[in-house]
Parts: sequence; C-alpha cells; structure tokens
Amino acid sequence: MPGIEISADPARLDLDVIHAFLAAAYWSRGIPRAVVERAVRNSVCFGAYAGPDQVGFARVVSDRATFAYLADVFVLERFRGRGIAKQMMRAVLAHPELQGLRRWNLATHDAHGLYRQFGFLPLAHPDYHLEIHHPGIYLEAAPAPPPPD
Repeated sequence: MPGIEISADPARLDLDVIHAFLAAAYWSRGIPRAVVERAVRNSVCFGAYAGPDQVGFARVVSDRATFAYLADVFVLERFRGRGIAKQMMRAVLAHPELQGLRRWNLATHDAHGLYRQFGFLPLAHPDYHLEIHHPGIYLEAAPAPPPPD
C-alpha cells in the first residue's frame, strides 16, 4: 500500500501505541507495560508506519535457527482494510534472520483467512502439541482498584 512503510528497526517502535492496543486486545487484556517492553526487547518486531505514526505491529519470538512464533499482530482499527497486515506478513516472512526455519506457529481467534494466504494451516498433528495457558494472567496480576470513597 502506498504511504505505508514496514520496518524492523526497534528504535522506531512506539511503545505507547503498542501497549495501548495490547492492553485492550482479547489475547492480552490488561498486559502491563513492563511486560510489553520486555517482550519487544526479546523479539524480532515489525512496525507499520503511516508517515511518522505507527499504525500496525507484529512480533516474532524465535531462536532464529529452527522455530518462530508469530504474536501480537495488529493494525489500528482506522487503518484496517488497506492491506497493511498483508504487507507486514510479507516483511515478517522475508526478514533475513527468519529464513530456513523448520516451524512457524501462531494462535488466532479471528484471522485465519489472513494467515492461510501465507501458508499457515491448522496443526497437522494437534495431538502432538501441548500448552500451559493462563488467559487471564494480566488481569489476575493487576492491583485491586481502590475502595470507593
């Protein structure tokens, strides 16, 4: 899409935008900013930019040799429907540090159509995959609100 730039430069990431979106997203509701900062620091991250403003994000957790997990992909609502997520996916899959990997994984509730376009399929052997999942961990760890006056 003209006017949108995808960059993997960590210095360009706007942690305010990223945290605000993720703290409200169904998959990371309530995530503390410090957790977002640590996740970004330890991942290969991509920003989508309309001029100087960050409008999208994708994060890859990887050993950069055999495995990658795609996480936290979003495009701000007012910029959706313009192909930005597809641009980010092309950049993610073309990144030089993420080539030759044996396995890519992701989890999504509602974007299967996007990811299928890039070769992601349901697990061939779901019985091989196990998880420990704490979906409400950020909300559980949040401090209790102050009592009413």
